Amino acid sequence: MRRVILTIAIALLAVLAARGILAGSPHAPAAAAGAAVATGPSAGLATVAAPAARAGHRARPRPAHGGDRKPAKVPSPDAMDHAREFARGRAGVVSLAVVDSEGKLRGMNENRRYAAASVVKAMLLAAEVRRLKHAGEGIDSTTDSLLTAMITRSDNGAADAIYARVGDAGLFRVAKRAGMTRFTVAGHWGNAQITAADMARLFGNLDHALVREHREYAKGLLGSVIESQSWGIPEAAGRRWAVRFKGGWLPSHALVHQAAELRERNGDRELSIVVLTDDGPSFEYGVETVRGVAARLLRTSRAGA
Repeated sequence: MRRVILTIAIALLAVLAARGILAGSPHAPAAAAGAAVATGPSAGLATVAAPAARAGHRARPRPAHGGDRKPAKVPSPDAMDHAREFARGRAGVVSLAVVDSEGKLRGMNENRRYAAASVVKAMLLAAEVRRLKHAGEGIDSTTDSLLTAMITRSDNGAADAIYARVGDAGLFRVAKRAGMTRFTVAGHWGNAQITAADMARLFGNLDHALVREHREYAKGLLGSVIESQSWGIPEAAGRRWAVRFKGGWLPSHALVHQAAELRERNGDRELSIVVLTDDGPSFEYGVETVRGVAARLLRTSRAGA
């Protein structure tokens, strides 16, 4: 009886092996179910279909952007709250506004008007390059010297010369193009009044405010302010952000302003930050207010967070 059973078992094993059912059989089929085998010129470069999802399990959707998560908004809601809390605790009057990395305008006292001081020189720059475009003129050496002095060193004499070319009308045209709703000026650039919200709109879309023909030139000036005037926002931003900005100040009553565009050097996020202050204890105190607000706005914006 044992021999009969053994003979039957051996025969059964032989049949299974012949049909390729036993693992490792040299006669197994060339491809398993679910795989597509190439034939013809591309034979040997088989394309294997993805296995079907198991019952009860949904296939995970492929993340967008090559697997990267959507970058977090800058500033985050918590960062915005911390900046507002800090600003409220400062002496004098403080306004702040941002156009965040998702294009939303947020702020605190953002519609309050202030004397613009030298922050308006960014608008003079935009007005002059627009005038040159429409006049069919290039940027000659005299104009280059004036604009460079006005922006990088905040030279008032150079601003007077540019204002004589563009006037109030040129500034109002820039304001209209940027969507600035509360900007005013009458008779001299030093009489301009601005709000944090309006300046955030301007710096939140500099590419639109500046004519294409002279855009890189103008933005290059705003990114080349001398070191002694690169306090506040650029100091808080550090090396992670490319900052184009203009500051303004009236030491006689401790008015200190700054407006900036920030673009992430190793990312896609960009935003604008504006801090306007008045009636503080000193110029140095105003500078620290600007820096402190900006630092809190940017503090939690880790790359890819």
